[in-house]
Amino acid sequence: MPVPKHKQAKSRTRRRRSHDALSAPATSTCPKCGEPKAPHRVCGHCGFYRGRKVMEIEEV
Repeated sequence: MPVPKHKQAKSRTRRRRSHDALSAPATSTCPKCGEPKAPHRVCGHCGFYRGRKVMEIEEV
């Protein structure tokens, strides 16, 4: 099994890991009710998708 001959510098490791940060999930607004929702998904608040009623949402 290969073993490194020299210690890797912290700056080199951190430079490599600079792209590992998580980004915020994408959101869009529902045109029917204005609530935030994930793009290309049914709105969990009103049950509409692309202008059509797809799901029945029960009022709690």
